[in-house]
Amino acid sequence: MYAAPFEYHLPTTVAEALGLLEKFGDEAKLLSGSQSLVPLMKLRLATPGHVVDLRKVPGLSGVTESGGTVVIGAMTTHYEVGSSPLVRTKLPMMAEAAGQIGDTQVRNLGTIGGSLAHADPSADWPAVLAALDASVRIASSRGERNVKVEELIVGPLTTVLAPGEILLQVRVPLPAGRYGGAYEKLPHPASRFAIVGAAAEVFLDPGGKVSNSRIALTGIASKVTRAGYVEQALLGKAPDPAAIKSAAARAAQGIEVRADLTGSAEYKANLAAVYTERAVKRAVSRALER
Repeated sequence: MYAAPFEYHLPTTVAEALGLLEKFGDEAKLLSGSQSLVPLMKLRLATPGHVVDLRKVPGLSGVTESGGTVVIGAMTTHYEVGSSPLVRTKLPMMAEAAGQIGDTQVRNLGTIGGSLAHADPSADWPAVLAALDASVRIASSRGERNVKVEELIVGPLTTVLAPGEILLQVRVPLPAGRYGGAYEKLPHPASRFAIVGAAAEVFLDPGGKVSNSRIALTGIASKVTRAGYVEQALLGKAPDPAAIKSAAARAAQGIEVRADLTGSAEYKANLAAVYTERAVKRAVSRALER
C-alpha cells in the first residue's frame, strides 16, 4: 500500500521547523529517521497532510560531553550512538543496546530521538535511558523545557510532547563512584524489538554493598517501567548471586504485565525476572571492576 498524498517540507533551522508545525498544526508530522513514521504512512495508519523532515536541520546530531553530561542530538542514529568513543567508554550500556536495535538498515537510519518520540512499548532506548536517569530537551515556539525520559512516555505510542514541540537532545548524566550498567533482552526474531528487556545501573559503596540502583523494563507493560521492588530488595545488600536472584524474582511485582502475541502475562513476568537477573549480574561485575 502507498501513503496517502502529503506535502513534503525540508526546513534548515529549528525555528523554521517550529514555524511549519505551528502553521499546519495537527496536519503536520515530524520525520526523523523514517523507520517508524514511514511504515505507518504506507499502511495508512498515519495520514499526515504535511511531513516536516528534520534531516537538514544543523545541530540535531552528534555526541558531546558538557559539564558531566553526555549530550546526544535527537537526530543521532543508533549506529552513531553505539560507535561513539565517548559512549563506548563512559556509557557502555548504551553502546551495547544500540547494537541490538533492529538490523543494519534500522541502526543506520533510525534515530534516538525518533525512537523516544514514537514510544513503542517494546523499544530499547526508553528502558536504557530511564535506568541512566536521562532527560530530553524539548523546544517549541514558547521556549524550551527538560523532561525526564521516565516521564516522557505515558503509554503506547503516546508521550507528553505537545503539538508544535520538537525533541532536540537526549541528556545523560555521567554516573560517579563505583557503578556499572548492563542491558539484556530477548529480541523478537523478526523485528528485534524486545519481547522483554531489562536495563540495570548499579552503584556500590566502599564496602561493596549496593548503595543505589535504577532498573527499568521494556516489553512487559504499556510503557517503560521501573522495577522498584528489585531496587528496594538490592539496597544495602552484598550483591552475591543469591541476593541478585532473590531480588530479580520481584521484577514484575507491582507492574500490570500485558499479554500479547509473544506470550502470556505469566510468561513475560518470568522473562522479566530472568533478564533482570542477567542485567544486574553484569552491571555488578562492571561496578566491581572500577
